[in-house]
Amino acid sequence: MSEQPNERVGQLPRYQQVAVEISERIVEGRYVEGEKIHARSTLATHFNVSAETARKAISILVDLGIMDVKHGSGAFVVSKEKAAEYVTQFKASQSILSIRQQMQASIERQRTETNHLNQLLDQLVARTKNIHDQLPFVPYEIELTSQAQNLEISINELNFWHQTGATIVAIQTDKELLLSPGPYAKLSIGNHLYFVGTETVFDRVQRFFYE
Repeated sequence: MSEQPNERVGQLPRYQQVAVEISERIVEGRYVEGEKIHARSTLATHFNVSAETARKAISILVDLGIMDVKHGSGAFVVSKEKAAEYVTQFKASQSILSIRQQMQASIERQRTETNHLNQLLDQLVARTKNIHDQLPFVPYEIELTSQAQNLEISINELNFWHQTGATIVAIQTDKELLLSPGPYAKLSIGNHLYFVGTETVFDRVQRFFYE
């Protein structure tokens, strides 16, 4: 019955797969040193490959000192030790290849997720802008903490509108909500400032107090 290659060698050329399979059998004791391996045509049938593929597999093992070919007699196992070294080296290289493939797959997943997040962000920005364009008087809000600048100065003295382009519509203090505060109202720590303006106004107000 023909045999399929191990899954872990599925990426290799077929003749290399067969060479690995034979080496593993030598290590497992299924083929012993001095034993004659099937004729090339029989080996080809056994692994379901062409005679040329079987020849290439044996050539690899001969080059590695695992097998020897005696003309007129066939191929013989000559070194279980070298077969074990070959299998060990192969498994190590496959492990590195597997890690590399996993890393590449992870990078590709991250790239796909990043692209998806960027698309969602673009949609969010577009919808937010659309809502603000339709409802231009929905106010922005900012809290004035102890890190804020330009406090305890009247709105008029701050020249607030000229500096930021924002129109203050309300100030929430710890005691009350001041709607449409006049030009002499002062801003203090803990106040929540509500204002309207264009889509860039929030950043300008943020910089005005915290830059």
